[in-house]
Amino acid sequence: MSWQQLWSAALEQFVYYWPAIVAFTSVMLASLATLHLVFNKRDPRAAAAWTGLVWLVPFIGVALYLLLGINRIRRRARQLTGGDHESITGWRAAAEPTPASANLHSLSLLVGEVTGLPLTGGNAIKPFDSTTALSEMVNAINGARESIYLSTYLFGNDLVGKMFVEALRAARERGVRVRVLIDGVGSLYSFPTVLGQLRRAQVPVARFLYSLAPWRMPYLNLRNHRKLLIIDQRDGFTGGMNIIGSYLGGSPAAHDIHFRFAGPVVSHLLRGFVSDWQFATGEVLDHSYRGVAVVGEVMSRGVSTGPDADFEKRRLILLAAIGRAEREIRIVTPYFVPDQSIMTALNIARLRGVHVQIVLPERNNLRFVQWASMHLMRWALTDGFDIRLTVPPFDHSKIMTIDNAWSMLGSGNWDARSLRLNFEFDVECYCEKFATQLNAQIDRRLQLSQRFDHAFISAFPWWKRVRNALAYLLEPYL
Repeated sequence: MSWQQLWSAALEQFVYYWPAIVAFTSVMLASLATLHLVFNKRDPRAAAAWTGLVWLVPFIGVALYLLLGINRIRRRARQLTGGDHESITGWRAAAEPTPASANLHSLSLLVGEVTGLPLTGGNAIKPFDSTTALSEMVNAINGARESIYLSTYLFGNDLVGKMFVEALRAARERGVRVRVLIDGVGSLYSFPTVLGQLRRAQVPVARFLYSLAPWRMPYLNLRNHRKLLIIDQRDGFTGGMNIIGSYLGGSPAAHDIHFRFAGPVVSHLLRGFVSDWQFATGEVLDHSYRGVAVVGEVMSRGVSTGPDADFEKRRLILLAAIGRAEREIRIVTPYFVPDQSIMTALNIARLRGVHVQIVLPERNNLRFVQWASMHLMRWALTDGFDIRLTVPPFDHSKIMTIDNAWSMLGSGNWDARSLRLNFEFDVECYCEKFATQLNAQIDRRLQLSQRFDHAFISAFPWWKRVRNALAYLLEPYL
């Protein structure tokens, strides 16, 4: 029998039996998808929903589950970083300090368990507005004698970026060990990028997860959003501020708040940078803290979070902190689109009599995020939150205080990207005096703000309400 005859016979059999073949294939695929999701979905509602979809919509349901239902972000991050993205150990005191409040003591224990890092005492923290912070950072670079470790999400090829490049070049020429890490996607925000200037200045620079290869596009979500500067392994800066020119000028486009650290908590900043640099380049740097043990009165701890071994840590810490609040919770953030678990925790706190205040910019640089946030605010108002909108310029600050005793600052936002996708670095602080300083910063913002209320929402035309509702559907990806 010729191959043409074999082919004709096979085709005839397939035409006769194709309904049975398709049905069998559909059942097998749905069964395999069901086995996978029941063993991997912690939420029974999500498992039930996906099970219904893969069985009721043959083939398409399985395809959608493969594309959208599997959390590849964490798996990819763990594959890339080897699981524990930050296995490097840092400075550890002989005995950890204890917050005076029993309420905060339990929170400290929880955060220590989640992060695996000790609470450090004896720290000094100074907040600076963005313009002053840029000057402080450049002056610190100019004063460095041994090492400069700099990590940032955005490094603009503008006036501010060139100012930093020149300071880094001068430091390298006088024998300082300089290392600069820029996020792979963040480096593309300026064109041409600042990388050419850094390389011409012979400054060692690397990009975190940079690739234009199509097969590496899934890694674009895994961004290093941390902002770290460590000088001589004893002084540090962190917060939410990028190295860009929008903070300067007679009418700056944005303003921010950044922080200078001295004391043992700088060891946690060191730990974050050195592990990121080792992942990006393979080079192992000295990560020993070289400062003194006591320079101030703030008890602090670094909180490194990301989609690898640190997955969900930031969410757990925020939920725990909200649960410990007794009087007030104050949140300043540029991007507020949290998931339902955090909104529920905030609502429960409000029902317990806690004053929940959320301070957002009136005008955002990310339109979709702002539209989604405005839609979410409808329920936040119903829950009784105190919502304020600050007037332009765009406020990129990220701070949180609880009961004028506990605070958190850093690079993390209140959205799915910071909670699930980005590598972030925050610092928790136990000190009434420092929390008072942060609350003063919040109060200054409230002097130039308007209350977001039901009348404000009612003024939205219908098409804006529809636009905001549609944008909110993208909450898991914002």
